Amino acid sequence: MSVKNLFKMLINLPIQHQSEGMFKRSTLFLKRLLTILTLATAGAGVCIAQSFSFVALGDMPYGNQNQTYLSYRNLIETINRSQPKFSIHVGDFKSGSSLCSDREFAEQLKHFAMFDAGVVYTPGDNDWTDCYRLNNGGYDPLERLRMIRQDFFKPEVSLGKSPLRLVSQSQIHSDFDEYVENQRWVMDEVLFVTLHIVGSNNNFESRDVEAIKEFFERDTANIAWIRSAFELAQQNKYKAIVFAFQADVSISRSMWEDFPSWSGFRNSIGQTLLPLAKDWAKPVMLIHGDGHKYHFDQPFKLKGAVIPNVTRLEVPGASDVRAVKVTIDLEKEKVFSTELLKP
Repeated sequence: MSVKNLFKMLINLPIQHQSEGMFKRSTLFLKRLLTILTLATAGAGVCIAQSFSFVALGDMPYGNQNQTYLSYRNLIETINRSQPKFSIHVGDFKSGSSLCSDREFAEQLKHFAMFDAGVVYTPGDNDWTDCYRLNNGGYDPLERLRMIRQDFFKPEVSLGKSPLRLVSQSQIHSDFDEYVENQRWVMDEVLFVTLHIVGSNNNFESRDVEAIKEFFERDTANIAWIRSAFELAQQNKYKAIVFAFQADVSISRSMWEDFPSWSGFRNSIGQTLLPLAKDWAKPVMLIHGDGHKYHFDQPFKLKGAVIPNVTRLEVPGASDVRAVKVTIDLEKEKVFSTELLKP
C-alpha cells in the first residue's frame, strides 16, 4: 500500500467521542506523519506514485516549407509551454511527395533542436522507404536509412535541448548492432519503447529483393526488442509499457484476419506484441501515426476478443497540425488520458 493510500485510510477512520479540537490535532499529526514517511521512503529509493505527462506527435511537417513550417514551429512552442517530461515523434517528418534530400533532413534536425525537453524520434516510411519515388528524388532507400541512423541517433541520448538518457538495441543486442533507432527508457515505473515499424506495409514489398531482405532483418530485430521489453518489465515490476512506432498496423486487416500472411505487421504485432501484452495484463499503450486522424481507443483483438489492457493512440498529422499530450496516472483505474494541443 502506498503512503498516500495509507494516509487516506487513516484520515477517514471513524472518529468517536472526540472533540473538534482533538480531531484537528489528530489530523495535524497524521499530516506530519505523512511528511515524515514520504521523506523516509524517498531516502530508501521508494517514491509515491505521481502522474506525469509527455507529448506524442507525428506525420508533420507536411507540404511546402513556406506554408507548413510556421504552424509546425508554433506547435513546438505550444508543446514547450506545456512542459512535458519529453516528446515522441512517431515518424514521417516530411510528406510522401517531397524530396528526401540532405537539406530536408537538416531542416528536421533543426526542428527537433527546438524542443525544450528531450524528443525521441522513430523513423517513418516517408523518411526513407518511399524515397525511391521520382517525386522524392529517386534516392536509394537503404542509403537514406543509413543517413537517418547517422544523423538522428546518438548513443544513449535523445534529441532536443535537454536530451533524455536512454538505451538502444544496438548497445545491448550484439546481433542487432545497427538498430540504433530502437530505443527505450523508464519514467516513474513506466517503460517506453520505440520500434522501427513503418507504413507502406513495413517495407515488405515485392518490388525489390533488397527491400524484402531489409524487412525480414528489421522484423527479427523488432521482435527481439519487443520480447526484451516485456522481460525487462516483468523483471523490474514496471506498472505500464508504452510502445511507439509509425505504422497504422491495422491497415493490412482483411475480412478474415487482422494480420494476414502478407501483412508486414503479422510477426511483430499480431504474433508477438499483442499476445505478450495480453499475458502481461498490465496497461499497455501503442502510439502510432500514418493515418493522420486522432484516435484514442481499444481496437486490438485476439481470437475475436478485445484486449482490455491495450490502448491505442493515433496522433493527428498532415493538415491537422496538432499534438497529443498524454498523462499517465498509475493511481487511476484508467491509467492513460489525453489532451489535444494546437499551434
